[in-house]
Amino acid sequence: MPFTKLHHLCVVVHDIDAAQAFYESAGIGPWHDYPPLGDYTELEMPDPDGFRALIYRYAWIGDQQLQLCQPGPEPTPQRRFLEEHGQGVFHVGFEVPDADAADAEAAGRGLEPLMRGRRTDGSGFTYFDTAGQAGVILEIRQSAGRT
Repeated sequence: MPFTKLHHLCVVVHDIDAAQAFYESAGIGPWHDYPPLGDYTELEMPDPDGFRALIYRYAWIGDQQLQLCQPGPEPTPQRRFLEEHGQGVFHVGFEVPDADAADAEAAGRGLEPLMRGRRTDGSGFTYFDTAGQAGVILEIRQSAGRT
């Protein structure tokens, strides 16, 4: 089952520095820069260059992450979300031991991929086109380490 282990919530924001400062004032942190998005060598998405330009930071809250994402001007799904809905939860991420197996399981349940990325070590993510039905995009991710 691909959606059994919650990993993170991702909030899309206009200004990642201001958002981080607010969360720190509320006691959430420390914050870390997400590993370089250029490490994804296999990308299936509307704007790969726009994806690589996204700025992500994360903080651990217990065993889950809160992620912040600041999109650039490129026409990424994150930018479109921000323009249409304002700041808010863009996706809910779930940890899986095998991203490709989770993709197959999700496909068997009728879920269509929206975006997909893999690193050379096999770790990576898939966003599913679930916002219309679930109110939010569901994502699976296979981590290389604890990020």
